[in-house]
Amino acid sequence: MRFVIVTGMSGAGKSSVLKMLEDMGYFCVDNLPVRLIPKLTKIAIEESDSIDRAALGIDIRNLQGLSELDDILDAMKEAGYRYEILFLDADSNVLIKRYKETRRNHPLALQGRVDKAIEAEREELAFIKKRADYIMDTSHMLVRELKHEIDRIFLDNDEYENFFVTILSFGFKYGIPEDSDLVFDVRFLPNPYYIPELKPLTGNDHEVYDYVMESEQARIFDKKLFEMISFLIPNYITEGKNQLVISIGCTGGKHRSVTIANALAKHMKQLPYSIKVEHRDIDKDAVTKGE
Repeated sequence: MRFVIVTGMSGAGKSSVLKMLEDMGYFCVDNLPVRLIPKLTKIAIEESDSIDRAALGIDIRNLQGLSELDDILDAMKEAGYRYEILFLDADSNVLIKRYKETRRNHPLALQGRVDKAIEAEREELAFIKKRADYIMDTSHMLVRELKHEIDRIFLDNDEYENFFVTILSFGFKYGIPEDSDLVFDVRFLPNPYYIPELKPLTGNDHEVYDYVMESEQARIFDKKLFEMISFLIPNYITEGKNQLVISIGCTGGKHRSVTIANALAKHMKQLPYSIKVEHRDIDKDAVTKGE
């Protein structure tokens, strides 16, 4: 039997994940008192003919029981009960925004501030995050992207890497993305904007991509950028970071930044990390001209 414990930060997507697992045929229980976990596991194993997959949701609402969870998980392991832990995380600013949008109260906030409650929760859950088999940062995930990752782990049984990299192209005239960890300015590269036949295209078109990458500056920068990112990520992981947003900007976010973001993504696919590419401003010039 496959037994999964789904936990993590409030607002990071635990309820959505449990629904996804339920759709896959998992028997799901949310917010069960911690002391009942071994009993549920035993019952599920004894009923393996009818229950071959089970998922349990645990969160900060179980605050009193969390102090006992470490010992209970150790005892389960010693008793031969196999389990996997999925920890859902997200940036504090993203969680605050989600709470404001849904107008829901954080379990620890009561009448206090949400940001303080989130940091308190992060401290309370630190021990189980260290035990997690999978750590998934949902800060930049759409629901369909979250489902894709859940399918990979629990449906397709693919190996999952706990470090998630977002490569984001943008235009400086629209502002630097606030959630950037690293920002690179590629406005020094040859600009396809001034080539009439390339101007209406984007870095997703091979004509623009080839034009930019034919320059020596682009090839050298591409090589050195990949070397630096490859060096940085293992060090970030050592420090406990589990996601990285690499922002690459040009003037309008349509040609050069898109090209370099795509080039970096090609290199990054050879590394054992989950990679996502976004082009934030690729259509903004077209929208502006149409208004």
